[in-house]
Amino acid sequence: MGASAMIRSGKRQRDRARALRANLTDAERALWQKIRGKQLGAKFRRQAPVGPYIADFLSHEARLVIEVDGGQHGATEEYDVSRTAYIEEQGFKVLRFWNNEVLENMDGVLIRVMEVLRACLPDLPPPDLPPQAGGGTLIGPKGKRGQ
Repeated sequence: MGASAMIRSGKRQRDRARALRANLTDAERALWQKIRGKQLGAKFRRQAPVGPYIADFLSHEARLVIEVDGGQHGATEEYDVSRTAYIEEQGFKVLRFWNNEVLENMDGVLIRVMEVLRACLPDLPPPDLPPQAGGGTLIGPKGKRGQ
């Protein structure tokens, strides 16, 4: 493949990623609001090209790709398997969630993402999450309350 073909292919891929960013699903939009801006301690990009594929969310520093799958993915299982294999060959871990998991159990999804991020980046700073409403007491060092 000549250099000009590679440039056109790269531009086409960037244009496709840009279009996908403008048309996120409800589940992708909801998850993006929770992981953008290093809220979990690692920076994510949305609809990021990885070779011939586009990852829903990608963290270069954690080498992590998060995929949010809808009903259409059941019909393309073979495609997903080869896509996941390619992304993993590039050195990324792939974490998949169904749309309904994201929309109905966001806390569980975020906990799982944090578990994987901590495994990928042991020195990850604490997440920048807003405090949860109600319940709980903050316990500081040596079990002292209110610190």
